[in-house]
Parts: sequence; structure tokens; C-alpha cells
Amino acid sequence: MGAGDRVNVFPSRMILTVMKVRLKGAQKGHSLLKKKSDALTMKFRTTLKKIIENKTVMGDVMKAVYFSLAEAAYAAGDISQTVIQNADKAQNKIKFTKDNVAGVQLTNFTMHTEGSDVYQLTGLGKGGQTVSRCKDTAQKAIKLLVELASLQTTFITLDEAIKITNRRVNGIEYVIIPRYENTIAYIVEELDEREREEFYRLKKVQDKKKVIRAKQKAFLEEYNRKEEENAGAAGAAVDDAPRNLLETAHDPDIMF
Repeated sequence: MGAGDRVNVFPSRMILTVMKVRLKGAQKGHSLLKKKSDALTMKFRTTLKKIIENKTVMGDVMKAVYFSLAEAAYAAGDISQTVIQNADKAQNKIKFTKDNVAGVQLTNFTMHTEGSDVYQLTGLGKGGQTVSRCKDTAQKAIKLLVELASLQTTFITLDEAIKITNRRVNGIEYVIIPRYENTIAYIVEELDEREREEFYRLKKVQDKKKVIRAKQKAFLEEYNRKEEENAGAAGAAVDDAPRNLLETAHDPDIMF
């Protein structure tokens, strides 16, 4: 096992516990990031579907806008100068809101109208209904454009967030977790090897102690045997010796 596949640590019980805690944390983080990626992907697909639908509708709406503008120009004449003169400030304004999806801030655009309609008298002389219809169609087109811009912004933000999240998920799954697992396996292997070495050492010590005890036992038995022999010889000599100086030893009878 290469050193680059694991964390460079000293194998011990404490480090093993630390590595197990880190591995558990990495697995938990991987699970949470995976759920985040799934949530962002689901939102991404929903947004993409809405963008396709809005772009499909946008073509028909813009056709209707240009057609209504042509009708208004035919019915009321050139109203561009009147529109420009009455445009002192914007009535349609964009409001920014934030939407939180799995920790990712998404920007939403919403359109709202402020003040009264300054173009309500436009086309009063002729073609008023056509001008009003053209204005309503343009309002729908602007609202659809704002919604499409919001969806496009959300789409780009989600795309970047999904890429970052997937890189983190892959990094944890294929780099961090295997590294911790290899480190734990290395520490367990080293600790087992130490236990085997310690067991072998203790066994050799016990064998040496057994040999020493056997030698000591044999030495004691030999020593006791010699002591007994010496004691027996000394006892026989005492029995054969006279009891005192006045007595003589008993000589065996001589037969002629």
C-alpha cells in the first residue's frame, strides 16, 4: 500500500479512533452533498423545462406584439412620438427576490406596475381599442421576458452550483473516503502485527522461563540426591564408630 493512498500518521489506538471519526464525518458529508446535488438537479430540470416552454410561447407572443403594433399604426397612425413624450418615468419595474434551494441563493425577477397609466388617452381620436389591445399584448410580452430572464439566471446559477457540488461529491467519494479507509486498514494491520510480535515475544519468554525452571529443578534434584548420599554415608560412619573413648569397637568373631 503506497504512502500516497493514505494519511501519513503514526499507527496507534488513538489515531485509529480519530480516523474512524473522520471517516464517519466524510460519509455523512457525502450523503448530505449527494442529497443537495439531487435537489439542485431536480430544480435544474424543472427550470429547463419552464425555459423551453417560455421560449416556445415567446415566439407566438412576439408575433402577436408585432401584429398588434402594425394594427395600431394602421388604425391610429404613428403614435411613437406620443409615447416618447409621455414616458417621464418607468411604470413597470423589476423587483428582485431570493429563493433558497439546498443552500443556494437563486435570484428571481418579478414585474410590478407603479402609478397610473399615462397612455390611457393615447389613440383617443382614432384607433383607441386597437392601441389598448397593442398595449396589453406588449405588457404580456414584457412580463414573459422578465420571467424568462429570471429562469435563465436561475439556470446559470444552478448549473454552476451543481458542478461545484458534484466535484465535492466526487472528491469525497473517490479521494477522501478511500484515503481514510486505507489509513484505517493500515493502522489495523500495524496494530495486529504488533500484537503478534508481542504474543511471540511473550511466548519466547515463557519458553525460556520453562527451560530455566527445568534446569533449576534438575539442579535441585541432583543437589538433594547428593545431600542424601552424603547424609547416608555420614550416618553409617557414626553407627560404626565407638560410643565413647572407653569402649572399643566390636570385632567380628574369628572361627578356626
